[in-house]
Amino acid sequence: MQNNTIVLEAGRSDGRYWRDLWATRELIWILALRDISVRYKQSALGVSWVLLRPLLTMFVFTFIFEKIARLPSDGGLPYSILVLSGMIPWVLFSTSLPDVTNSLVGNANLIGKVFFPRLAIPIASLSNAILEFLICVALLLVVMPMYGVAYSWTILLIPVFAAFALFASIGLGLWWATLNVRYRDFRFVIPFVVQAGLYLTPVGFSSSMVPEKWRLLFYLNPMVAVVDGFRWAISGGASPMHWASLAGSVATSGVLLCVGLYYFRKSERTFADII
Repeated sequence: MQNNTIVLEAGRSDGRYWRDLWATRELIWILALRDISVRYKQSALGVSWVLLRPLLTMFVFTFIFEKIARLPSDGGLPYSILVLSGMIPWVLFSTSLPDVTNSLVGNANLIGKVFFPRLAIPIASLSNAILEFLICVALLLVVMPMYGVAYSWTILLIPVFAAFALFASIGLGLWWATLNVRYRDFRFVIPFVVQAGLYLTPVGFSSSMVPEKWRLLFYLNPMVAVVDGFRWAISGGASPMHWASLAGSVATSGVLLCVGLYYFRKSERTFADII
């Protein structure tokens, strides 16, 4: 009789580690469903709160930047769509980053009792961010015709730019999640970083407004290319895509992901003892 028992042991090689991680995919799914259920449990409006965040930001930013500051739009997009298309990928990043960072501490009891690839926990914690992102994209598709923005085949490339946002948040989140296990007060830094990142990312303005001398530094922010890519995709290529920012985003996201995975895997064996 064929033996289908899965054996998970600490100290395995990297190749075996990834096979073990794949073997725990059902656990990842269960944790993801649990996180979604907990997030919206006993909430009167449920997932409707997901729609309020980008919509309120769109109205506030449109009033401040377009009506008061008189900032120009980009690529013929109405200013409200420019803000909404920038806010949606930012919601994906700003939601997934804190969730990944706090995922290990939030599952301390599970880590202390059972051995499994700990990477399963941060992966499962992305569920809420991905769900909110999908809802917000559906909202964008509904709102676009109301502002006279036509659909184009370039919309199909939205998942590519979303992947860059996830890579950046996972890489940075794994690094911070590891530090959060050792230093619990580190979680208080995350809201400040997310808040500062909102103003350093072109959510409420066009990247074209950044002075030339600051653009190289500006492009090191991986979310710049993600936001520009979203606007380029929904405008059918009319909104300018700064390819230098895309190269910077790919490089930065790749470095963050590699460093985050390395530091996480290096410290993983000590989680159960410290947490």
